[in-house]
Amino acid sequence: MKPVRSLFVFILGVLATLYLFNPTAGFIELLPDNLPFLGNLDEAGATALLLACLRYFGLDPISFFQDRAKKKKDENVIDIEPRA
Repeated sequence: MKPVRSLFVFILGVLATLYLFNPTAGFIELLPDNLPFLGNLDEAGATALLLACLRYFGLDPISFFQDRAKKKKDENVIDIEPRA
């Protein structure tokens, strides 16, 4: 069952990637981009789907940015220990 699920997730990731590489070309467009507020929801959904597929396979690009922000925040902290 796991290989079938992995194949399904992989295919969804490929479809999401193809959808994102085809912005406003008109070949595959679920919602027209000229609709106010709604036009970019399909691209946002495809991005969320792609991130979920990458996370399924162990790649988490979101954590890359979170770790960098945490390291940068920790660089400004001076760690001292009191002497007895």
